[in-house]
Amino acid sequence: MSATLDKATAENFPVAPVFLPRAWRDGLTAVYGYARLVDDIGDGDLAPGGRDAVLLGLDPAAVDDRLAMLDALEADLMRVFGAVSGPPRHPLLLALQPVVRAHGLTPEPFLGLIEANRQDQHVARYGTYADLVGYCELSANPVGRLVLSLTGTSTPERIRRSDAVCTALQIAEHIQDVAEDLGRDRIYLPAEDMRRFHVTEAELAAPTAGASVRALIAFETVRARELLNEGTPLVGSVHGRLRLLLAGFVGGGRAALRAVTAAGFDVLPGPPKPTKSGLLREVAAVLRTAPRKG
Repeated sequence: MSATLDKATAENFPVAPVFLPRAWRDGLTAVYGYARLVDDIGDGDLAPGGRDAVLLGLDPAAVDDRLAMLDALEADLMRVFGAVSGPPRHPLLLALQPVVRAHGLTPEPFLGLIEANRQDQHVARYGTYADLVGYCELSANPVGRLVLSLTGTSTPERIRRSDAVCTALQIAEHIQDVAEDLGRDRIYLPAEDMRRFHVTEAELAAPTAGASVRALIAFETVRARELLNEGTPLVGSVHGRLRLLLAGFVGGGRAALRAVTAAGFDVLPGPPKPTKSGLLREVAAVLRTAPRKG
C-alpha cells in the first residue's frame, strides 16, 4: 500500500499537499491510492509476488492477467459502494470506503478509471485527436471531478473547466513519456497528427528526435497548453486553499510543458521534467493571472 502511495512524488502536480485541511488530504490520498492501483494493474507495475492478486481474491499467478485483475478490482469497488456484500478486500479500497460515504461519491468516476485501463489492454494506437480525448475522458477527467466532489465545489461550469485541465495534464504526460509508452507498445500521439508531420513509428524509437518528431511534439504541446488555458478560470472560481491546490494542478501542467519546450521538444531520450523552482514560478503565475469569479 505504501509503495503505491509513494508514487505520488513522481506526479506533475501535488496530490495532497500539507496546506489542505486534513479531511481533504485524507480524501485525496485515498482517491490517489485507488487511481494509482488501477494504473499499476493496467500497466503491469504491481509489486512482485502476487500479493495484490491475493488481496483481491485471486490466485497469485493472476497478477499477470491484467483484465482478470481489473475485473476483480471492479468487484471490490462494488463492495465499497455496497453493491456487493462484505467489506472491501484490498486495503486501498478499504481506505476509500469512508471517504466515499462521507462525501456521497458515486461509482461512475471510479469505474471510468478501470475502463480506461481495460482500453489500454486492447487499444495501443489512437487514430484521431478526438479518439485520444475520448480516452482522457475515462483516464483523467474522473480525477478532477472527484476533487471537486471531495471539496464540495462541483458545478457544471467547474466540471467543464476541470475536464479541460485534466485532459491537458494527461496529454502533457503522454508527450513526456513517448519513449516509455513505446516500450509498452503504446503510442498516444494521434496517427492523423503523425501523418501530418510525416513521423513514423520507427522515428519514435530513435535515441533522439529528428526535426519531424520535434515539430509533432511542438504541435501537441501547443494543443495541451491551449487546453490548460481553457481550464485556468477554474482556479479563479474558487477560494482559499482549494484555489492554491488547483493552481498547483494547472501550474504543474504548464511547468511540464515548459520543460518539454526547454528540451527543444526532444522527448525521446527520456521525459523532460520541470525543476521545483520552475513549478513554483508557474503556480505563482497562475495565481496572479487566473480571473477571480464569485
